[in-house]
Amino acid sequence: MPDIIERLRQEVGSKAVLTRDDEALEDYGVDESGLGPYPADCAVLCENAEAVDIVLALANETGTPVTPRGAGSGKVGGALPIHGGIVLSTEKMQSILEVDSDDLIAVVQPGVITGDLQSVVEAQGLFYPPDPASLEYCSIGGNAAANAGGPRAFKYGVTREYILGMEVSLMSQERLHFGRRTSKGVTGYDLVAGFVGSEGTFGVTTELTLRLLPQPPAVQTLLAIFPTLAEAGNAIGLLLRNGFRPRTMELMDKTAIDTVREQNGSPIPSGSYAAALVEIDGLEEGLDDALMQMGMSIDEAGATDVLVAQNEQERRRLWQARRLVSPSLTAACRHKVSEDICVPRGKMIEMIRRIEILKREFPFTVACYGHAGDGNLHVNILCDEDPEHPVVAAQLEAITRRLFEHTIELRGTLSGEHGIGLAKRDYMPMEQGPALLAWQRKWKAMWDPKDLLNPGKVLPIASRACHE
Repeated sequence: MPDIIERLRQEVGSKAVLTRDDEALEDYGVDESGLGPYPADCAVLCENAEAVDIVLALANETGTPVTPRGAGSGKVGGALPIHGGIVLSTEKMQSILEVDSDDLIAVVQPGVITGDLQSVVEAQGLFYPPDPASLEYCSIGGNAAANAGGPRAFKYGVTREYILGMEVSLMSQERLHFGRRTSKGVTGYDLVAGFVGSEGTFGVTTELTLRLLPQPPAVQTLLAIFPTLAEAGNAIGLLLRNGFRPRTMELMDKTAIDTVREQNGSPIPSGSYAAALVEIDGLEEGLDDALMQMGMSIDEAGATDVLVAQNEQERRRLWQARRLVSPSLTAACRHKVSEDICVPRGKMIEMIRRIEILKREFPFTVACYGHAGDGNLHVNILCDEDPEHPVVAAQLEAITRRLFEHTIELRGTLSGEHGIGLAKRDYMPMEQGPALLAWQRKWKAMWDPKDLLNPGKVLPIASRACHE
């Protein structure tokens, strides 16, 4: 690596290259998955597409693994340099290049923070719906790599629905522009859909063309309290059966609610066993009436209390409590396994029932919350023992495997929005058969023949099929 590092310094600039002599390099060997650390040999903080091209060309020439990285907010180890080599960071590529209110698009670099983009376009009366809980620090490039979702995905869809076009640098020293600026287009194969969610294993995104919407003129938010999480989930189902289409429908169990209160304070009443956070948007006229009707349906479903946010400050306090669930749980225990299984909406109550059984069978605290509208449940397994201890590690693997088995039995999927990365890689055969995995390996090899770009992620290694 010394020769490679020296060439990187010469071609992209010494200030852009971090080595093991730099304490800051340690940050590039971890993410929010709790896996690792995995030390990189160096990190390159690219400021433009040309620098990305240089890094990939050198990696390809020398056979050096290269791991793309955005803000490092991923939950599945997708940005961890498990084979060392080079971490290619796009965090410095933070320009919003264009916002076009006529065409309803934005053109951005991958390092743009999601919340910052939302603020910029909302100031112009526009709306970028994808809203992962980490929106204040996650980046658009990382959102694209994992096809991130968020609470508003039920009504508006996930990141894939908002990426019209991309500029991508490949290991072959090519830079491709694909997709479009128009709202419709079926010219050729849909490479955008293929690259979104590929977790940096095909190429490195250097620019994105995003679809925007007009900003909804009014929003109303309510919080409903229930005796059990299943009853809260049933209320969500009742709202849908009654013809309502809120933009968000979030669930939180008692563990999640209490942990947020203990760690950060919370507007959710003390003693709440389960909560549903429901939000609607649209024209101001008629919104209050719709909210009242929703409240009546929720009462009918067994809510013990329904609280309506009276102003923007109260609304933000409710959402802050929801967005702090994951960091609060992380702070409250020694080790946290964050799963984001997704089941068909009609199976959500059954999935909740099975999770309750797992809670009783294993010696871990389990918190359950998530996006009830689309069946995406975040199941966090909390452990205060040493996760490396053989007995504890075996129990953690067993509960995770059982959770995934239940998910597949209910015709669900292993990940609703976090992706596969390293954490779920070896469980992939539980959901996808050998032929499908083989075709995906061929697709990966087409874009990255030497398997140097984010190697060891997403697809299981043949010798590690223990979870099949």
